[in-house]
Amino acid sequence: MTSTSTPWGLARFNDLGESAARAALHEACAATAWADRLLAARPYATADDLYAASDAAMADLTAADLAEAMAGHPPIGRPKPGDPTSAREQRGMAGASEELKAQMLELNLAYQEKFGQVFLICAIGRTGEQMRDAVRERLGNTPEQEREIVRTELGKINRIRLARLVEED
Repeated sequence: MTSTSTPWGLARFNDLGESAARAALHEACAATAWADRLLAARPYATADDLYAASDAAMADLTAADLAEAMAGHPPIGRPKPGDPTSAREQRGMAGASEELKAQMLELNLAYQEKFGQVFLICAIGRTGEQMRDAVRERLGNTPEQEREIVRTELGKINRIRLARLVEED
């Protein structure tokens, strides 16, 4: 039984069976090692405890784990069809001009060629122009620098998605 002071969405997450909880976490992040760590630490007393566990798990992900997490993200400017989370998170590109969309496609391809993965950024609240400028800037990074930036951006995305999970009624 969960405490009455635990937010409803968090209590529900704590009470889910392992396979259902794993599926919910997979919606937030595709990295199996991350989900394993979060599942092992249940139940969570507060959402902040869950976020701290997520941050700690993210910090420990290997390059292969990060690649697994990245596989769950579509390129900026091309949200997954029929996926409201993807569309919501990439809202800044929704009204972009054809010129900006073409620039993003070109930059996404250059990024993917250099780093072997999609360009990832926490897009919530960013305009298409801000995302374009970020990918341009990050193309100058080394693979090691970019891996740590991706880790940070994934951590931000995971927190937003976890917040949505535990705040749902």
